[in-house]
Amino acid sequence: MDQKYLYLSLTPEALIASMLPPEDFGKYLAVGSKKRTRGQALFFEVDTNIESDYFKTGIIKERCVPHSNGAPKRSVYLSIYRVLEHIPLSKLKNLYLVTDDGRVLGLEKGEYSVKNNSQLHLYQQLGPVSPRVATKLNPVEFVKFITDLSQPVSVPKIVFTELTLDELAENPLKGNDESLPYSNIDHLRDCLIGLTNKDSKKTKTVIRTLTGNLFYRMVKNGFFIGENGNVVYYPFPSLEELNSKYYPWWKSAVTIGF
Repeated sequence: MDQKYLYLSLTPEALIASMLPPEDFGKYLAVGSKKRTRGQALFFEVDTNIESDYFKTGIIKERCVPHSNGAPKRSVYLSIYRVLEHIPLSKLKNLYLVTDDGRVLGLEKGEYSVKNNSQLHLYQQLGPVSPRVATKLNPVEFVKFITDLSQPVSVPKIVFTELTLDELAENPLKGNDESLPYSNIDHLRDCLIGLTNKDSKKTKTVIRTLTGNLFYRMVKNGFFIGENGNVVYYPFPSLEELNSKYYPWWKSAVTIGF
């Protein structure tokens, strides 16, 4: 029997059935079948045993079949709207990060513990909305805050990554920012300084939406997805691992933004 896979794409948000395994699917999303396109991609593999009244999973058996020439079916879109919120956290498998030239890195779930917590944080939200926000909340606190549906500004579920702030995490007024590639660095510094005020709100928007590629090299610790205070964590490899075990992917990833 032909193997079928289910993927939750974040770029843009969609639920996609495919006969391609994760590595091949990532390459397909990034560069297309004829390598005439080029674009970064992020996606989760989803357990195909998912039961849902929201998604028409019945069409997978009918439409996700080989082409007449025997080539595997690359994509069958099941939904492009409110996908993330309708997939249980328990059904998510590995997270895959794809560079714009089709290099694929898979991340497994891990344990997250708040240790040596910085004073300030910078989060790039990836779904279902994509602002970049500065905050004093650690990742677990941020999930609880942003998925509190009793509040006027909230989402049912959130995916985000923490970006490094280097010295600005502890000293936004005088910290060195030379190693940070963010284009709006003065505004970022102003947001961080504002958060140090006692009466400040819990988050400040740095950019309203992500445009272009995510700088993988600026990921501080990993990727988070959560709802109702429940958090699933995908740790990012250490620099030592990136320069050895994952070097081909890392070499491609660090060129973004230069």
